[in-house]
Amino acid sequence: MKYKIGYWVVIGLFSLMMAGSALGYLSGSAQMVEAFRHLGYPDYFRMMLGVAKLLGVVALLLPWTPAVLREWAYAGFVFTLVAAAISHGASGDPVGRMIAPLVALALLAIARQLWNRAERN
Repeated sequence: MKYKIGYWVVIGLFSLMMAGSALGYLSGSAQMVEAFRHLGYPDYFRMMLGVAKLLGVVALLLPWTPAVLREWAYAGFVFTLVAAAISHGASGDPVGRMIAPLVALALLAIARQLWNRAERN
């Protein structure tokens, strides 16, 4: 039971981070548009990523999500977060800009481990 509680706490924090960033992407604020432009991405990518993040959050939070869909959500977030850290580094941003995606990635890894342990117990 403690693993399930731990999982829901960690995945809740992770989901808040991802939903917050997705809503920022979809808001079309000048700051967010400029941030994506700075990284070298076209504007439509910001919108696609925002929608994908929201769908991923839903897949992780719904308890009846099929296992294969949950795994695709985990994989999608891993790719997104690794790419975000690399993009910030490659665009010359300070190392501090790479920390948020790496923290989110760590939370995702912790959540996945807690899920595995909860499933075994």
